Amino acid sequence: MLSAFDTIRTDPLAFLEWSWRKYGDVVQFPIPKPPTFLVTHPDGVRRVLQANHRGYGKATVQYSRLALVTGEGLLAADTEAWRRQRKLVQPAFHPRSVRSVVDHTGVAVERMLARWDDLGDGAVVDVDDEMMRTALEIVGASLFGADLRGESEVLVAATQQGLHEVVARARNPLAPPTWVPTPGNLRLNRAVARLDKAVAEILAARRAQPTPAEPVDMLDWLLAVSDLGESELRDQIVTFIVAGHETVASALTWAWYLLGKDASAADRLAAEAEARCSDQRPGFDDLPHLPWAHAVFDEALRLYPPGWLITRKSLVADEILGHRLPAGSLVIISPYLVHRHDQGDPSIEDFDPGRFLAGIPSPQTGVYIPFGAGPRLCIGREMARAEGALLLSMASRRWRLASTDPAPARPQPLVMLKPKGGLRMRLRRRT
Repeated sequence: MLSAFDTIRTDPLAFLEWSWRKYGDVVQFPIPKPPTFLVTHPDGVRRVLQANHRGYGKATVQYSRLALVTGEGLLAADTEAWRRQRKLVQPAFHPRSVRSVVDHTGVAVERMLARWDDLGDGAVVDVDDEMMRTALEIVGASLFGADLRGESEVLVAATQQGLHEVVARARNPLAPPTWVPTPGNLRLNRAVARLDKAVAEILAARRAQPTPAEPVDMLDWLLAVSDLGESELRDQIVTFIVAGHETVASALTWAWYLLGKDASAADRLAAEAEARCSDQRPGFDDLPHLPWAHAVFDEALRLYPPGWLITRKSLVADEILGHRLPAGSLVIISPYLVHRHDQGDPSIEDFDPGRFLAGIPSPQTGVYIPFGAGPRLCIGREMARAEGALLLSMASRRWRLASTDPAPARPQPLVMLKPKGGLRMRLRRRT
């Protein structure tokens, strides 16, 4: 029993996988309060996130701890608060917004490639850091019209520190209130203060500009809402700073790891980009003509979904695959495990982007849920997929990334799924 508790704290994903493979698709843990269930079968996932989504809320430890950094923004908000917020930000994610993301992605990736050119052939880079810096630049420009390049290192560090403390508190049921000056609380509060400062600077810069005739980006839409208070503004901006770059960066990091182990897939990616775009920066109209790039990104999301954990609280009693769940139960869903539910596919553990060339399964089936499912499906899904495909295409046309460590990367289940110890890869220039 002590060994199990140690595993839960040090590697909760490994514990969940062991529990699923030993006990099946619905596992009730021996926890008296709240009753806690792990649901791994796609049919059960569909029940919780789609068919009976109104019977489940987000008032769980996972999201309450995350809110210490993001506040009650769209990601952490529960039920009624979420419905109001979703309506406020939805207009900022209309199809035209994907075109804007494409433009900003092209600019940011060209800057990243210029850094790599300066480093030169054979240099070793921290891929996770590179992806986070570039994704943060894209989020700042796309959603807030802000140039965060000068702040990228500080903001990435603040985000990482804040989320590290979120994980530490989630694993410590006796964590003291945030006002107690423990070392962990001091680190958390410093990280939040730095994010707050970034928000204040973004808002000050925007308010100093003339109000546009029509909203251009998400910040315009938020500022146009008269009854949105300063704290609500702050929470939405921090939510999208944190979630908007962390998720995409994590997926891209894993995509480079997988490509580094599959030269043929990487060469096909480069050939597709060269054939479509040659020396030009790919644009919005090129997206439908980059199917392999999309497939690689989608497959990375399948094998290593950044949001490896989804939790819900049952608001009423429910039944899942013959198991009775009382009201107030905690339901745990891990996309990492759901995506490995073989459904008769013996190659389910293999890196095979070709499985997505015919399109991605609807998230409402419960089979493929890197962005969640149901009404709370990630609002930025299409932006993320466009950003991921374009970055992979542009970078692979010029560079091949090779692993510096022959050992397999070990997934580390933090707020996002990261390679344990980071991911250092060697740049190899394509000729």
